[in-house]
Amino acid sequence: MSGCGAWRRLGRGGVVRKPNIIFILADDLGYGDLGCYGQQAIQTPSLDRMASEGMIFTNHYAGSTVCAPSRCCLMTGKHTGHAYVRGNARVPLRPGDVTVAELLKQAGYTTGIIGKWGLGEPETTGIPNRQGFDYWFGYLNQRHAHNYYPEYLWRNEEKVALDNEERPVNPPGGVATKRVQYSHDLFAIEALSFIERHREDPFFLYLAFTIPHANNEAKGEGMEVPSYVPYTDESWPDPQKGHAAMITRMDADVGRLFEKLKALGIDDDTLVLFSSDNGPHKEGGGDPAFFNSSGPLRGYKRALYEGGIRVPLIARWPGKIEAGSGTDHVSAFWDFLPTCCDLAGLVPPEGIDGLSMLPTLLGSSGRQRQHRFLYWEFHEQGKKQAVRMGDWKGVRLNVAKEPDGPIELYHLELDPGETTDLATDHPEVVAQIADIMRTAHTPSEHWPWPA
Repeated sequence: MSGCGAWRRLGRGGVVRKPNIIFILADDLGYGDLGCYGQQAIQTPSLDRMASEGMIFTNHYAGSTVCAPSRCCLMTGKHTGHAYVRGNARVPLRPGDVTVAELLKQAGYTTGIIGKWGLGEPETTGIPNRQGFDYWFGYLNQRHAHNYYPEYLWRNEEKVALDNEERPVNPPGGVATKRVQYSHDLFAIEALSFIERHREDPFFLYLAFTIPHANNEAKGEGMEVPSYVPYTDESWPDPQKGHAAMITRMDADVGRLFEKLKALGIDDDTLVLFSSDNGPHKEGGGDPAFFNSSGPLRGYKRALYEGGIRVPLIARWPGKIEAGSGTDHVSAFWDFLPTCCDLAGLVPPEGIDGLSMLPTLLGSSGRQRQHRFLYWEFHEQGKKQAVRMGDWKGVRLNVAKEPDGPIELYHLELDPGETTDLATDHPEVVAQIADIMRTAHTPSEHWPWPA
């Protein structure tokens, strides 16, 4: 079910040009943190314009409710019942794990990642340069990535010293004592440079910003940003000024990226997607309730309720994606890999959980394959499971104590805020979801599951 004929065109020398692919990933950005998703206080004009020029998804899901497993799902096309990295631990991807970058390299793409990785420590098999990326700049370790003013970042396999100074707190975490170079600004510069260098190639850029994640080690002052502009004079608590200023700063850099694509004449040849790795956090002084960051959804980061896993997804591709369009197609991070394969003319690897979203992106929703279910498992807070099956959503808590414990049941079309548990009224649906929870999980040596 490829939509290739709808988008492929001849480039220089009569050669079919494959589209550039840019995936911009925010960190802990909530479903309700953008204007185009209903935010009233935080200014996001560039992302709102991206939505007006492209497609907005209202039923898109992150790979997990925390960072590393979510990113593993994005990179490998597998949900957390099958993915190798299922939690926030220093478990690197293996040589045999096939990533989006490795596949796109086979199709002639130049591949780059800038920002935060989280799937392999230095000198392990999981570092980006050993997982299909030609170029890499940023943080390898998630705790290191908490600090927006680090003393170093990684460029490929070399440490790059910065002018910041810090005191170690829960190393490799730290709190800056001398703030000179803001890592997000460096990422924005690197992204524009990567695009400039590879404007003649088909390229894949994974731009994994750390905004608006908190510096957890800074406690209540963890919403680190060089300036509170344009919210300096608001009567909000400083952490909330910081949260808003971070998002608006990132939004401006997204705008600069689009300006670069237009200036280079490759705007029409580039698919750009924007999303977040999980729901909003409550760390470093952050308060998801202050800006209604989860929107109409229940919960936030580390929950398997909708607020923890349903995230924004905006897609823009001038001339290919209808401007101002929207979709309620149910999709997840593991759909990105097969979508890229479809774009590049590749056959997706066997054993993945994703389905290509290309028909939806190109306006051919009638040809779009649908998921029978989406599945998540979470290995903190007593272990949890969740399943979305059509409009039904099942959540099981405290799996460590009760592997076959009760399942809460919600009807998302009628109750997107998951306020009314319907489990006793629909035992047949609960039984179907329980069966999915049992069969979608495969054993993992790193994330054991109770028998």
